[in-house]
Amino acid sequence: VQLVESGGGLVQAGGSLRLSCAASGNIFRIDAMGWYRRTPGNQRELVATISSSGSANTADSVKGRFTISRDNAKNTVYLQMNSLKPEDTAVYYCNVEQAVYGASWGQGTQVTVSS
Repeated sequence: VQLVESGGGLVQAGGSLRLSCAASGNIFRIDAMGWYRRTPGNQRELVATISSSGSANTADSVKGRFTISRDNAKNTVYLQMNSLKPEDTAVYYCNVEQAVYGASWGQGTQVTVSS
């Protein structure tokens, strides 16, 4: 499956961004969709995931500020990021899990939050 991310950019602290990730290609039976992020020198960490039925799991560090959602008809997952902080600066990666094909990753989109 191919994943195309969009919506990253530069924003001031306290601002908002919305990331989108559209899946195409072998989109048969997409299970979980999610977002991860990596900061320089750190491992990739989970931000939020959402199951095919809409059950969401959000990291404590972004809970109450970030909201994940998905549109199954469009094979798209979104991440609404509010009250952004400088420590949210990272490359954000889209992830899709399929029982048949395993995990797929997007190319990453940079989010930079200035103080």
